Amino acid sequence: MSILEKNPVLNALLTKHLPSLAKREGLTRQAILEAVTQGTMVLLANPGHLKVLPTLIGRPAQVKVNANIGTSPFMCQVKTEIRKLKIAAKAGAHAVMDLSTAGDLDEIRLQMLSSTRLPLGTVPIYGVAQRMVAAGKDPADFTPADILDEIKRQAEQGVDFMTVHCGVTLRGAEMADKDRVLGIVSRGGSILFRWMRRHRKENPFLTHYQEILDISLKHNVVLSLGDGLRPGAGADAGDGAQWEEVITLGQLAQQALAFGVQTMIEGPGHVPLNLVESQIKGIKRLTNGAPLYVLGPLVTDCAPGYDHISGAIGGALAVVNGADFLCYLTPAEHLTLPGEEDVRQGVMASLIAAQAGESATGSPRARQRDLDISQARMDLDWEGMARLALDPDMVRQRRKEHSQEKECAMCGKFCAIRMRED
Repeated sequence: MSILEKNPVLNALLTKHLPSLAKREGLTRQAILEAVTQGTMVLLANPGHLKVLPTLIGRPAQVKVNANIGTSPFMCQVKTEIRKLKIAAKAGAHAVMDLSTAGDLDEIRLQMLSSTRLPLGTVPIYGVAQRMVAAGKDPADFTPADILDEIKRQAEQGVDFMTVHCGVTLRGAEMADKDRVLGIVSRGGSILFRWMRRHRKENPFLTHYQEILDISLKHNVVLSLGDGLRPGAGADAGDGAQWEEVITLGQLAQQALAFGVQTMIEGPGHVPLNLVESQIKGIKRLTNGAPLYVLGPLVTDCAPGYDHISGAIGGALAVVNGADFLCYLTPAEHLTLPGEEDVRQGVMASLIAAQAGESATGSPRARQRDLDISQARMDLDWEGMARLALDPDMVRQRRKEHSQEKECAMCGKFCAIRMRED
């Protein structure tokens, strides 16, 4: 039996939305069905998220961009996070993750779900750990039952995809803790390693994976198999701990597909430029072509304040080599919680990376957009340029001061296009 036969919720969603999905992606219905059946494409859409826009992740669909938002113990203004969500959507993000770790997490999540059509993702272990802290306990004092209860509650609320750190084995975590420059940088990964050392047991996300699949199947929650052992420094990229986790994630993705549950694979954070190609191709190979969701990658560790640029460089190369879903980085990465302008800049940087990567791989849609804006420049068609730009508002704003002139303010009467016309 195929995943569509084992997952009636997914089957119903595709039956209803396949025509609009095919039109939006420029794909045949058969191409979408084949990719979903093979596990190389997933559909983000939990029926419990009543206004969700069903969204495809994975080739040959368009590369998508995700924006992370959410509260922190130092900065907990829910209204601000809702504004960030709307800014991300306006800027062109295709999905949003709520990474909140402070406040009433259920209420925050429900507000976000009711405020957006974008698929919403979460990291359930944050909710579990936050409950422990609020009760005056250690973040790692939870039980496996606490994890399953949190995943079930969020699935019932309508969360479309969840990061679950099922691939963090005790062996891999010990390797990362012992041998790395920067150890374990994933919050979820570090909490789990703390739990495993304290209880002297294997990762409960791994040992209770079947129960997680049972919950996910009922609500068509896409499991984003988290990279809890991702490298947090370029020097740590490609070490044994990282590949130990990737191999485990590939096996878990196959188990999920056989059961009827959709999965994505989360990819590395800090990766030197010369290793991006081998990292992306290696992960795709070991996970049987499952959709790859990458953070960046960040190609240098020396750009705090500009990590959205470092991530866009790595993201473009990642797309060229097979990445399907880019998680944005903002100028605030490594420094503080992103502000509203940080969110907009992060989305734009990742959209540029996606467009550049897709154009390089020969995507007809991406190449046509580049060609059309070039023709608009040839025609000095400023509104056409704005319409085709990744950030139309920016084009119109920067053009406003000299909008009465046909030439741009840099060239004026020295405009090369006008010279040719004359």
